[in-house]
Amino acid sequence: MPRTVGTTVRGVRAPIVKEGDNLVDIVVESVLKSMNSEKFTINDRDVIGITESLVARSQGNYISIDDIAIDVNKKFQDDFAVVFPILSRNRFSLILKGLAKTGKKIYLLLNYPSDEVGNHLIDIDKMDEAGINPYTDVLTEKEYRKIFGEKVLHPFTGIDYVQMYKDIAINDNIEIILANDPRVALNYTKNVLVANIHERHRTKRLLKNAGAENVYGIDEVLNESINGSGFNPQYGLLGSNMATDTKLKLFPRDCDKFVEKIQKKMQEKTGKHVEVMVYGDGAFKDPVGKIWELADPVVSPGYTSGLSGTPNEIKLKYIADNELKDLKGEKRAEAMKKKIMEKENNQVSEGEKLGTTPRQLTDLLGSLCDLTSGSGDKGTPIVLIQGYFDNYATE
Repeated sequence: MPRTVGTTVRGVRAPIVKEGDNLVDIVVESVLKSMNSEKFTINDRDVIGITESLVARSQGNYISIDDIAIDVNKKFQDDFAVVFPILSRNRFSLILKGLAKTGKKIYLLLNYPSDEVGNHLIDIDKMDEAGINPYTDVLTEKEYRKIFGEKVLHPFTGIDYVQMYKDIAINDNIEIILANDPRVALNYTKNVLVANIHERHRTKRLLKNAGAENVYGIDEVLNESINGSGFNPQYGLLGSNMATDTKLKLFPRDCDKFVEKIQKKMQEKTGKHVEVMVYGDGAFKDPVGKIWELADPVVSPGYTSGLSGTPNEIKLKYIADNELKDLKGEKRAEAMKKKIMEKENNQVSEGEKLGTTPRQLTDLLGSLCDLTSGSGDKGTPIVLIQGYFDNYATE
């Protein structure tokens, strides 16, 4: 009987994980328990995704705001600017608390009308009505309040982020400026901490070329342990999340080793070669709030080798509407399967691939995992994806 189902996705429930737990065993046992309970089988090239927070928690990869203050004080002897953080309660506010504890004056530059991931600081229509050019105009906090009001609430969270960040100050040591050119920071100080995520390398380059003396990114803060704290050698504070009022959970480390261990153990238990990845935020944008979900530095900090690269696909509807438009029924189906099999030998035209998604497999799969598990109370931090690498020609 021909197959009638393509890709299937299951959120797999797992125990509440704590520091020191053997997460490799927990993941494997949770998937196998689900398999036996729900009566499905594991196949070669199934994909197991594990949320990054589960990995970081099992590693005990936590730091405190005091750790942040100690590390930043090592990097900056004088006052410093912080450039382009995202507007976030659970992502940046606790980092800012650590920065404020340095005791130094902080010049906080915020993007406008929205931050790097699409959180709006101001209403873009009001900005236009006021004749403000976001490419060139720099606004002090006083000017911002005069134009946009004493209370400017985010439409989703109901938070006035400028006020929230000001309230974090210690002895009024945070001054807020709205600008979109990072070099504006050099009007205040030559010491700069770059806080944006996906444009951080360009931001650092612009600042250094413009004469900044000390430039670091938050990816370079806590990339080594401070007095036994957690750390991330590659991403530092990028990808961190609030754990308590004074502690942050960092992005997990050593994920490549972790996924390979799960792959090996699943092979031993089932005889099947599965692919495994750790996933964080998905890479997609909300069409209403305009928020780009990806506040982590990458979608996947670790994955097995079979998930490298991009999909090799052809556009079925293009072929159906062109080359196969005069065929019907079984002949049309068989011709389509033949075209799919030919793609492995690159015997297809550019038109036949036009419109397929040239995104990394891990970005696509990670987004699927993130949408499945969510960030709330579903209790499914493990995701099993089956049939993802199948196609219309697969029997």
